[in-house]
Amino acid sequence: MPDALKPRTDAEVLEAVRWAIAEEKTLEVVGRGSKRAIGRAAQTDLTLDVSALSGVTLYEPEELVLSAQAGTPIAEIEKLLAVSNQELAFEPVDLGPLLGGKAGAGSLGGVVATNLSGPRRIKAGAVRDHALGVAAVSGRGEAFKGGGRVVKNVTGYDLPRFLTGSWGTLAVATSWTLKVLPAAEDVATLLVLGLDDARAGEAMRAVMNTAADVSAAAHFPAKVAARLGVPGGGKSVTALRLEGVSPSIAYRREKLTEMLKPLGALADLGAEDSCALWRTVRDAKPFADGSARAVWRISVPPTLGPAVGTALAALGADVFYDWAGGLIWAEMKDDAPREAEVRAALGNAGHAMLVRASVSARASAASFAPLEPGLAALVKRLKESFDPRGILNPGRMYAGM
Repeated sequence: MPDALKPRTDAEVLEAVRWAIAEEKTLEVVGRGSKRAIGRAAQTDLTLDVSALSGVTLYEPEELVLSAQAGTPIAEIEKLLAVSNQELAFEPVDLGPLLGGKAGAGSLGGVVATNLSGPRRIKAGAVRDHALGVAAVSGRGEAFKGGGRVVKNVTGYDLPRFLTGSWGTLAVATSWTLKVLPAAEDVATLLVLGLDDARAGEAMRAVMNTAADVSAAAHFPAKVAARLGVPGGGKSVTALRLEGVSPSIAYRREKLTEMLKPLGALADLGAEDSCALWRTVRDAKPFADGSARAVWRISVPPTLGPAVGTALAALGADVFYDWAGGLIWAEMKDDAPREAEVRAALGNAGHAMLVRASVSARASAASFAPLEPGLAALVKRLKESFDPRGILNPGRMYAGM
């Protein structure tokens, strides 16, 4: 028996899972492997590689819906959508370079399984908010489908949203149906220079409470801002993205300029530079430096972002903020994750995920936020319901599950 199973059809996925159940073998479920280094190191008998399940099976631009097999490269899907001036509005994150791999290598299945959303999450929602339908095989060896091709299509459990973010621990998804949206006609970014973290947090929250319809807000302390390649003059950079039709952008930019000019020097980015900047934010490229330094992705209430970031900086970490302060990327000073100190800085305020770390660190540190007892019991029951033998990505998220 080879070390990897590579099914080419849904029927072969079902056959592979049923064989694993019968033979009491555990499976590491992977697509194209771009996020394989996140989570606890796999201790499985075989790899179930679904990358051969590839191709768009339905695309109806006028209905704003797309279906594709789980192994379809996300870059291929985005290229197809661009022809009709449409997009995946949640901005799928590409962590390949951060994890030492290639850009554009991720699959649709990996995007949905991890539920990692980009800067537009604060406006358009997370990946799970765009998942309409799924076809999958459970750890019981049962093929099932959930959802459909429209938003309001659920009676009973919303299985597409339920499986989104489960990291392949409950079922092997073979195809997904997603909502797509029109892409903006134009984009621009307003930069505020020289704000400290606390003032930047206040400014981003104030802007988000206006009618300016800002679609992304991020802040880079001076040390990280120097890696961006945007105007900054050695100062910190607070970036605010405006999307839409050109006249609307011009009007909203003028209103924001009036609001923000008392805070510090301002600069503008046009469409091309804006797109490059927000890809950098989306993919945490300031930390895709080829180093082995540990990297955390931390979600907190935006009001607490600057305080948590300051505490992380006191540990020697470099940080920057997305989601108007609600998402913090932190690169530690060396390869030690310092999990206890990072989680102490959070308190009960948020969730921290260890994104980049050595195999030994991943084995000893909790990559995902520890669960309180009641929630842990619920998650365990769900795992037992979908995968009673524990054959699918066992221990990937939590030890013993």
